Amino acid sequence: MLDCQAEELLPEEKEKLAHPVVGGVILFTRNYHDKRQLSALVQDIRRFAKNNVLIAVDHEGGRVQRFRDGFTAIPAMGDILRQSEHQDESAAYAKACGLALAYELKTLDIDFSFAPVLDINGVSQVIGDRAFSHNADEVIRLATQLIQGLKTVNMPAIGKHFPGHGSVAPDSHIALPVDERGFDEIRRTDMVVFERVIERALLDGVMPAHVIYNQVCDKPAGFSSTWLKTILKNDIGFNGAVFSDDLSMHGASVAGSYVERAEAALEAGCDMVLACNNPKGAESILDGLEARFSNPNNSDVARQERVMALYGRVMPAGLYDKYESAVALIARLSER
Repeated sequence: MLDCQAEELLPEEKEKLAHPVVGGVILFTRNYHDKRQLSALVQDIRRFAKNNVLIAVDHEGGRVQRFRDGFTAIPAMGDILRQSEHQDESAAYAKACGLALAYELKTLDIDFSFAPVLDINGVSQVIGDRAFSHNADEVIRLATQLIQGLKTVNMPAIGKHFPGHGSVAPDSHIALPVDERGFDEIRRTDMVVFERVIERALLDGVMPAHVIYNQVCDKPAGFSSTWLKTILKNDIGFNGAVFSDDLSMHGASVAGSYVERAEAALEAGCDMVLACNNPKGAESILDGLEARFSNPNNSDVARQERVMALYGRVMPAGLYDKYESAVALIARLSER
């Protein structure tokens, strides 16, 4: 999954989209001017892509909402409890956020947002109010409601950052966090959120953290078959798509060159890797992985099926009234 540099595709990006390894595009604030322009960009991405590509965005709300003008201002997830007077209201608020963001993205043919954040609000510099709460039970409750909102619009839910990024202070964009707790504590305080949401069959995808949990494995979770194959897939029973976090982040650099990072993530259990904000790094990944995916003996059919299960989900008709009600609820509660 690659990114784009501007509000229109550059000539070299049109060429990249025709590469057989490209399976998705993630959009950023720099790609947005208004809805008409964004719609044209999405159409061009689909037109120039060789494959059916997933188009995604980080549109969680709060400080991580890539499109703003013309879109509903989704609150930070940590504000939902603060702005609600009781549990029923916070549940309705979370569901409204999921429905509104999904409706607005789906109308522009964007497949999904990388949401919800399933981390707890602990000591992390990068998570903070992106999380619903410091309490795992509240995260489970509100994330479940937000996902119900997404699914009303038939949008996939992608939970991040497995097994939990909230209990380490450093930001994995600029550092490599190390969590020194044992597995039992990680499971009890952080990973339990993922377990419960997966048990309810609510997640279509998972994004692992660029964090080392050194009492469990000496590799970041996104490069660890222990975390992805043994714990996430075998023990918890997750059978959806696994997306690496951005391979240009500092937390990924421990895995080597860009090609080595991509190979390590795929071998560990990721189905699709993200390469953003470094066009040369992305090009090296495309070149390095081309032989792997063009090999007729390649056994990645199941991986491709997991990823493409998220593609092209059609939004049900007749949702506009529900969307309007959701937007009105968000506007009313966010003023508190």
